[in-house]
Amino acid sequence: MTFTLHSQAFEEGHAIPAKYTCEGADISPPLTWAGVPGGTRSLALIIDDPDAPDPKAPKMTWVHWVLYNISPDASGLAEKIASAQLPLGTQEGVNDWQRTGYGGPCPPVGRHRYFHKLYALDTKLKGLSKPTKAQLEAAMQGHVIAQATLVGTYQK
Repeated sequence: MTFTLHSQAFEEGHAIPAKYTCEGADISPPLTWAGVPGGTRSLALIIDDPDAPDPKAPKMTWVHWVLYNISPDASGLAEKIASAQLPLGTQEGVNDWQRTGYGGPCPPVGRHRYFHKLYALDTKLKGLSKPTKAQLEAAMQGHVIAQATLVGTYQK
């Protein structure tokens, strides 16, 4: 079975509803996955926007959510999930608002792409404390078994 990531809120390549953005309730969308590869010891999720600040002249990738050590037995994350509701053992990293948790799309100009990337890892990550995306990616290096990606778009 192929490792896949889906959302009931939007389809691949389509618009993310406003309720999941800074113009709405700014809550996390529901996410589900399937086909976690054998040998997976943990999952990591990164949501980012490579089109910041302007898709016509991107200068940076804005990070919206960082999670790691998600149990491979988990099959998704509920809409508007709070830290206390995350699957047992899940740890949070820091987004580009310098806080943990989800921060929804809020592009200053143009239609941006939001990459929801789920990684299957052959280990549980240790020694991290609220890592940035870069720190998490460095810790994951050499441990990624598979990756599933879901892309949504948003424009104010």
